[in-house]
Amino acid sequence: MKAYSLHALAGMLNAQLRGSAGLQIHGLGTLQNAGPGQLAFLASASYRKQLVDTRAGAVLLRAEDADGFDGNCLVVPDPYLAYARLSHLFDRKPVAQPGIHPTAVIAASAQVAASASIGPGVVIESEAYIGDNVTLGAHCFVGARSRIGKDGWLAPRVTLYHDVTIGERVVIQSGAVLGGEGFGFAKQDGEWLKIAQIGGVSVGDDVEIGANTTIDRGALDDTRIGNDVKLDNQIMIAHNVEVGDHTAMAACVGISGSTRIGRNCMLAGGVGLVGHIEICDNVFVTGMTMVTHSITEPGAYSSGTAMQPAGDWKKNAVRFRQLDDMARRIRALEKNDRK
Repeated sequence: MKAYSLHALAGMLNAQLRGSAGLQIHGLGTLQNAGPGQLAFLASASYRKQLVDTRAGAVLLRAEDADGFDGNCLVVPDPYLAYARLSHLFDRKPVAQPGIHPTAVIAASAQVAASASIGPGVVIESEAYIGDNVTLGAHCFVGARSRIGKDGWLAPRVTLYHDVTIGERVVIQSGAVLGGEGFGFAKQDGEWLKIAQIGGVSVGDDVEIGANTTIDRGALDDTRIGNDVKLDNQIMIAHNVEVGDHTAMAACVGISGSTRIGRNCMLAGGVGLVGHIEICDNVFVTGMTMVTHSITEPGAYSSGTAMQPAGDWKKNAVRFRQLDDMARRIRALEKNDRK
């Protein structure tokens, strides 16, 4: 089990140490459940009451919270960010070793770096490229001419269709599918005629893609995901969508085709966007919002109604249906008042 002195951790974070410099920390925990050999953190004022009774060996605290605390602590400007940095020290995820499992199937024309780790049952098709220190978990599929930049990590059962380009240091979780055919059809004599999806998918550097998320290939040009984009589980990104750098999306977001999303945006869980619209930089969209037109000004946007008791909601739902009639009656009354 790895252990680090509180002094060493303070040095890594450039933190002010208060208490026992030699205390050995072997893990992280919550204020409520951490033990004497673990480091906890206080990131939200709503958990401040737990600080009094915590059994944690030390706590990451802001200066204002540390002043009244008698235990060991590391004083930092942002405890949550400090926790995020230290979490990698105690990550128990297995480290893959370079090499190719004997059950992997690799086309003769594919290029695989000697430092890559290719797991059981992996398939790599013709002219694909696997960069330095890339890890492909069991049963991953890499299609023809697809490329994965250095230090990429793909969990088991990730599928990359043909002509998918992945940048450096990209993490893709199990079940994700990149490069599937976009939903494109044209009507012919009352029946649907399929449109060939001849674009690809381009993913930037330092991107994370969650489990069972799908990113469709472009109809003509590539679907594009910028640098440092973070995508949660079960997100649907349709063909020819463009997502700007540093944008993050929570689970179950659905984005229709040819929509462009700017930089530094945040889409909360269950947000839906219609196709062929643009979202400018620095937009935050709250959970379950349906975005039906372009957003041209930075800020926070919402739609729908907040949760309330079912009986109250049913009454209000009836009133929603009456709004148009009520508006007409109000206009008529105002018109009469002006006479």
